[in-house]
Amino acid sequence: MDRLEAGRLVTIFGGSGFVGRYVVRALVREGWRVRIACRRPDLAFFLQPLGGPGQIMPMQANLRHPETVAAALRGADAVVNLVGILAESGRQKFSSVQAQGARAVAEAAKAAGITRYVHVSAIGADLNSSSAYARSKAAGEDAVREAVPTGVILRPSIIFGPEDDFFNRFAAMARFFPVIPIVGAETKFQPVYVGDVAQAVALALAGTATPGATYELGGPEVKSFSQLIDCVLAITERDRKVVKLSFGMGKFVAGVTQFLSKLTLGLFPKLLTMTGDQVELLRHDNVVSAAAKAEGRTLAAFEIAPRTIEAIVPSYLYRYRKTGQYQAQRIG
Repeated sequence: MDRLEAGRLVTIFGGSGFVGRYVVRALVREGWRVRIACRRPDLAFFLQPLGGPGQIMPMQANLRHPETVAAALRGADAVVNLVGILAESGRQKFSSVQAQGARAVAEAAKAAGITRYVHVSAIGADLNSSSAYARSKAAGEDAVREAVPTGVILRPSIIFGPEDDFFNRFAAMARFFPVIPIVGAETKFQPVYVGDVAQAVALALAGTATPGATYELGGPEVKSFSQLIDCVLAITERDRKVVKLSFGMGKFVAGVTQFLSKLTLGLFPKLLTMTGDQVELLRHDNVVSAAAKAEGRTLAAFEIAPRTIEAIVPSYLYRYRKTGQYQAQRIG
């Protein structure tokens, strides 16, 4: 960003989440004042030390209440929407959060005259998908394109980092269970580091991205689901049996775990819960498309050299080893 613009205000929806904390850090470094709009502002206070006095300001906003969204955008020069969920729970539905919620933010930005807009979606967003998650992501993208034609859409593959819900999940399973069941063992992923995604957001707001373009963000490696599990087991130094389930069996297991979760009023371990929609997502590869590569709509457009799994993941999965960071010092 041009340093003459330093001090401009950006409102980030979902700024207190996993990706949000890295986006906040990246934007603060570029001189932005950051307003974090979320349902629980008290859960965003931990971000304030990332900036100078008054540079980071949490405030209450709920995507179901348009007046709070409009208030969160008052006086803002730019918007970043990171809001998303991996599974439905209670009133948090894919359609309400990722489709209607995205529309609410985009239309409020249009009403406020804001054209500098970044929307984080996901690779695989498709209105014709068998997955409700993917359909809602695509509907959210359409809402942004309609209301804010200059908005930039970023579609990352699986995002990894110290607080991620992928590598940590399977590392925890390897610590507690002798068997790890997976569905879609040959489905391919292109995991991307959360810091690289955050940097792309900052550069998009700075004007590096083409207005109205959709970018697909993937890391330097394409690996199958089973290969990623092998990485987890190697890093955590766990010897576990990986059981490869068919999609049909996966749907059955997902139905059972969802039933048990409802039966126990949510007390069934989330670590073991799988949804039918997640099984549907696993039917398709989650990698940067050939079209995005050919058209230069990848991390390369931002001149970002994506970091590898091997460079980052061991730095936070070590704690799942038998003796944590002291594993190398064991005697006998």
